[in-house]
Amino acid sequence: MTSDRVDQHTVSPARRWNYWLGGKDHYQVDRDSGDEIARIYPAVWTAAREGRAFHNRAVRHLAGAAGIRQFVDIGTGLPAPDNTHEVAQAIAPEAKVVYVDNDPMVLAHARALMIGGSTTYVDADLRDPEKIVRADGFAATIDPARPIAFLLINVLHFLHDDEQAVGVVRALLAGAAPGSFLVATHGTADFVPPEVSARIAATQPSGPAALRPRNQAQFSAFFDGLELVEPGVSPVSDWRPESPERPEPIETSTWAAVGRKK
Repeated sequence: MTSDRVDQHTVSPARRWNYWLGGKDHYQVDRDSGDEIARIYPAVWTAAREGRAFHNRAVRHLAGAAGIRQFVDIGTGLPAPDNTHEVAQAIAPEAKVVYVDNDPMVLAHARALMIGGSTTYVDADLRDPEKIVRADGFAATIDPARPIAFLLINVLHFLHDDEQAVGVVRALLAGAAPGSFLVATHGTADFVPPEVSARIAATQPSGPAALRPRNQAQFSAFFDGLELVEPGVSPVSDWRPESPERPEPIETSTWAAVGRKK
């Protein structure tokens, strides 16, 4: 599912997300798709920023209080301020990070920004978790005998089949040591009126860029068997917020949670 050629005519979720975050790594097709969704749901710009803010809070918690020193960021997307290795290594310089993606533009940036040593990139698809954990970069960086934090930020909703999506999470955690973590966010229609949800669905392109929203119960299923970190499954802005002023759930339409393998 990978290619060395960047397709400038097909919507890329990574490039579209970069556009909503205010980045510069996107094409007209991505901007058109992002603008079409934003016309129906203007809060998507807020949702992107809040998703990034949750990522930062979760990584700081894991690298700090939880003592995690190994991070695997799957569907990492294009570089943006406060990348996983920057946040984790600011707290624990010895932290190791593996980025996983199969978008050609993401990989091009990865090669240009390759740090080496404690941070590496793997060219793989979330749909093939076995390829991720067998990859040379993974094996050279991650010690499976020690706890790992798997970050699945705004990526599970691109897996449309529920059984496949849950299976991917189970496969990643199966070989991980006790004390490992799952960090995830997921788009949802739980907070928006049904007519808005239907209009957003109508804007979705066919193929891998289409988003499959899930409700709270469906998202919570990814954490079955894990010990949820307080406050549990929450709207993304409500997970350990750092300010009393934060967006309402309707402005992000995203569930978030962190769970620990017992």
